[in-house]
Amino acid sequence: MKIVLTGASGFVGSNLIKFFKDKPEVNIVALSVRTPIASDALNGADCVIHLAGKAHDLRSAPNPAEYYSVNTELTRNLYDLFLKSDAKKFIFMSSVKAVADSVDGVLTEANLPNPKTHYGKSKLEAEEYLQDIELPADKKYYILRPCMIHGPGNKGNLNLLYKFVSKGLPYPLASFKNKRSFLSIGNLCFLIEKLVHGNTGSAVFQVADDVALSTNDVVKILAGSLGKKPRLLSIPAPLVKTVAKLGDVLGLSLNTGRLDKLTEDYVVSNEKVKSLLGITFPLTSEKGLQITANSFASAKKRSLK
Repeated sequence: MKIVLTGASGFVGSNLIKFFKDKPEVNIVALSVRTPIASDALNGADCVIHLAGKAHDLRSAPNPAEYYSVNTELTRNLYDLFLKSDAKKFIFMSSVKAVADSVDGVLTEANLPNPKTHYGKSKLEAEEYLQDIELPADKKYYILRPCMIHGPGNKGNLNLLYKFVSKGLPYPLASFKNKRSFLSIGNLCFLIEKLVHGNTGSAVFQVADDVALSTNDVVKILAGSLGKKPRLLSIPAPLVKTVAKLGDVLGLSLNTGRLDKLTEDYVVSNEKVKSLLGITFPLTSEKGLQITANSFASAKKRSLK
C-alpha cells in the first residue's frame, strides 16, 4: 500500500513514519507542499494523509491570510488532485479548534462548529470543502479533529511544564481545577492505521485519549516520571490572571494565551470514533503522558553528552 504524506517532517508526520517503519506492507512517500504540487503527485497512491498546515500561533500575530492560504487553499488543491487520482482514501488533519475555542461541558461531533480564530476558521473551511463534494462510491475522506497532541519530539506547553517540574519548582497554578483532554501520538498513529486499512465510510471524528486530566494531574504524572514528589502551590486565581495580562504587555513567559492552555476546561469525547471503528485505544491518558515525559528525559540526556 502506497501512502502519500504531507507534513512528513513535522511532529505528527515524523512519529507516523516511525510507527509505519516496521510495517513492510506500507510504503510512505513524503510530498513537499512548499512548492506547487505536480499534477501527477498522487499517481499510484492508495491513501493520502494530509498533515501539513499552519499551526495555531499564540506567541505572535501572523497575517490571517497565511492560515487560509495554507490550511484552506492547500487542502482544497490537494483534495482536487485526490479526486482525479486513483487514491481511495483522504485523511485530513483538522483540529478541535475548527469547532470551538472553548468548551462548556463535553465536546462531541454534534456540536455546531463556531470557531473564533483564523486558525479554526481556516480549518473549518477546508473541512466544508471536503464534505460538500459528492464522492464516487469507491472514495472516502476522514476528517480528524485532534485535541492537544503530545509525544516524543513534542515542543510546546507540556515541554515547558516538564522543564518547570524537573527543576523542582512548585507549580503555582494549582488553584485552577480544570479538566482537559489530551491525545497521545501513539493513539493517533494507531487510529490512522485503522483508517488506512479499514473500510469505514467517510466521517468526521474528534480524537482524544479516554480520560480528561487536570493540569495538576499532569504535574503529578510528570513529577512521578522523574521520581519526584509533585510540588503544587495554590496562588489565588485572580492574582495569576493579573500577572498573565501583564505578561501580554511585557512579553513574559506567562501570558493569557499560555495560562488558558494550562488551566482551561476543554473536554473532548472520543466515543464516536471508538464506537464506529470498534476500537480501544492502546494507551491510557496516564501512560501516554508517561511516555512523553520519558522522551523529554531522554532528550535531555542526549543534549548533555
